[in-house]
Amino acid sequence: VPWLNPEILTLFLYHEMRPMTIDEETHIIQSMFGKLPRSVHKVLEISHILRRSTDATLLSLASSLSTRQLIRIAKRSVTYEEDDPYDIIQRACLSKFLPQLAKQALETVLLRAGVVKRDKEDDSRKIMVNDREVTIGNTTTPVFHTTATSKVPDILFYDVPQHVGLLEKMLQDFLLGEHLLLIGNQGVGKNKLTDKLLQLMNRPREYIQLHRDTTVQSLTLQPSVQGGVVRYEDSPLVIAVKNGYVLVVDEADKAPTNVTCILKTLVESGEMILSDGRRIVPANDPRVGNDPNIIPIHPEFRMIVLANRPGFPFLGNDFFGALGDLFSCHAVDNPSRISEIQLLQKYGPDVPLDVINKLVSAFGRLRSLADQGLIAYPYSTRELVNIVKHLQAYPEDSISDAVGNVFDFDRYSKDARDTLLEVLDEYKIPVAMTSEERAIQRKRVQMTIERDSGKGMSGPKHGKVDEKNEPHVGGNTWAGGTGGRDTAGLGGKGGPYRLDAGHDVHQISDEEKAAVPEHIRKAAREMGLKAFKQLLKEIEMSEYDHNLYQQYSFPVEKQVQALRVILNSLQAKSKERQWHRHQTTGELDDTKLIEGVTGEKNIYRRRAEKEPEIGSPQLKPKRLKLVVDVSGSMYRFNGYDGRLDRQLEAVVMVMEAFHGFESRFQYDIVGHSGEAHCIPFVDKSHPPADQKQRLNILRIMHAHSQFCMSGDYTLEATEYAVKKIAEEDCDEAIVIVLSDANLSRYAIPPKEFSAMLTCDPRVEAYAIFIGSLGNQAEKLCNALPAGKGYVCLDLKNLPHILQTIFTSSMLKSA
Repeated sequence: VPWLNPEILTLFLYHEMRPMTIDEETHIIQSMFGKLPRSVHKVLEISHILRRSTDATLLSLASSLSTRQLIRIAKRSVTYEEDDPYDIIQRACLSKFLPQLAKQALETVLLRAGVVKRDKEDDSRKIMVNDREVTIGNTTTPVFHTTATSKVPDILFYDVPQHVGLLEKMLQDFLLGEHLLLIGNQGVGKNKLTDKLLQLMNRPREYIQLHRDTTVQSLTLQPSVQGGVVRYEDSPLVIAVKNGYVLVVDEADKAPTNVTCILKTLVESGEMILSDGRRIVPANDPRVGNDPNIIPIHPEFRMIVLANRPGFPFLGNDFFGALGDLFSCHAVDNPSRISEIQLLQKYGPDVPLDVINKLVSAFGRLRSLADQGLIAYPYSTRELVNIVKHLQAYPEDSISDAVGNVFDFDRYSKDARDTLLEVLDEYKIPVAMTSEERAIQRKRVQMTIERDSGKGMSGPKHGKVDEKNEPHVGGNTWAGGTGGRDTAGLGGKGGPYRLDAGHDVHQISDEEKAAVPEHIRKAAREMGLKAFKQLLKEIEMSEYDHNLYQQYSFPVEKQVQALRVILNSLQAKSKERQWHRHQTTGELDDTKLIEGVTGEKNIYRRRAEKEPEIGSPQLKPKRLKLVVDVSGSMYRFNGYDGRLDRQLEAVVMVMEAFHGFESRFQYDIVGHSGEAHCIPFVDKSHPPADQKQRLNILRIMHAHSQFCMSGDYTLEATEYAVKKIAEEDCDEAIVIVLSDANLSRYAIPPKEFSAMLTCDPRVEAYAIFIGSLGNQAEKLCNALPAGKGYVCLDLKNLPHILQTIFTSSMLKSA
């Protein structure tokens, strides 16, 4: 709040609300609902374990089990006899969508408290409807009678066990008078489930979809032209409040924060001020009936809010973090394998079951990769349903054609394309991912003709180069030919190495290749090795260098891919589209209705990437400074816990992941040891371009750690890095300090290290401890400010830590 400055603060008296003890909280809940089931006591116990924790991750989870949420849980458990504390906590915290580190931390707490998952999916739940009542599972409610039958949804919906179970939980919360929040990935069926629930209960609904340009005024009033005059009518929100309809708010995470705060006041206090001066108040408010500008909330009014999960790749606001406490939350996930197969069989009864099984297995694998952060988009049931519907409607089309409709967009991303091809190939699903492959798939047919060439071999050679690059089949004259002998090419025998000139390949048989004499094989192998060494020489790498670099790069291949997915998402956020007004096509601009009546054509608007204005300053890059520890202790204790190797792998991961993003993200790497507080390894203006340059950086780091003097400059290095990067003109500044947590040896208190990390508010600084003697790292991490320290003794967690850092700092201004 800008006006609440230090001078104004002195005018206030302060009262601190201390957290309630578990006994006080239990007493309040028992006074409301009487004797509590065992599951509620267990949830209370877990909530206080989270609140007492010194770990920043667990503290953030504690807010999902606030007193308000605990009262809601108790009310539900007493009414419907819920007895599974694991399911209750997982649902309240939306654990399905938590970052990997937070999810692991929560599972550890639950396991220590003896709360474990019960593996069950009740297939016996059924939906039964008659004229008087509807029953979902074990929950029954009377059918609602309404005159607004045109507002009751009527959709195609196939019952599967997982969806029926979720519908029952939604119905229970609805009957308890709660407003619902459904959070899930795109395409998992949030709208379908909502419409089906309202259809079963015969409840009329109003629908509103939010977006980046939603304003408070557009949320409450809708302009229209009547008789050449602009009139403002009630929005779906106001109509639902007046008439007791269910308001469905879609894409809630896309709206600006000030708009969602308006919804918060409506749900929390039952009050809301409209832009025309009218006020929505609870039905029992004494002002009701005395003032025409007072609108009472109808007792049957409910709100069902739909939102995508926070974070990548949807890049919306964290609606759950801001308002989740006010709603009864439900995580909507893709159906389980059994449920998904049943669903797809109903959409495509004529599609072979083995094809459906292949598709479900492949999509399950892709979702697992999305959960690990290796691909950005979590492929949903919607895409699967569309594939099966295509195969059902056009049985003559191949599975490759149907699958291609879903994955065509991913052909333009090399990282995504390679991963998709690997997964689809694993499950024998053919798909063409490049334009060349698509052309080949349509036109070319392989022909196999077996005959013995009868030709001998004289010895391996490169062959002549055809300047016209004409195709050559057979023979032993031209380089780049196919099906020949002696020369470099494809599909032949006795050549020194493979050489693709871009022509159709003619392949001789394996039997003829196997008949090549051993001395010819040996000569071809020697010539191939010579060519490989020449290639390495061109980039100044020996064969030993190549193998050495692979020792550090191979273990972090998946982590590099995960980090590149994160950086791609951050870059996508920076290129967010905006409304372009005064267009001749697109969506009608409600601010230009009068112009439309008078005959103007440019009354539309459409979303597109905004072009920079002439003379506008160039977009500033985001800056990352990586401070690595190359002190003697890193080399000394590398045999104990592999800390130096882990750091070198982390450096490789950063260098490879950031390659290609130099226009938006600039990084440099500096080190510290017992000799100096700033040892430059990578300059932001000249990042390493190839493996040779990256390997040289690793060698310098390793050598410095081996031969440097003992000592520690962690504090000086951190302070220097923070102050140095603060001087730069950049969009966002981040410093990450990699350390082995060996500060106690040099009598450096954690308080001083904490002060260095926070010495400049313009810089977000973090410490990642990649080595530890005993529990040194954990103790030091707990002593730092919440969210500033991380322990990473397993490098597979480093991308998740970096994702947490980027989410909390880079996305603030992205």
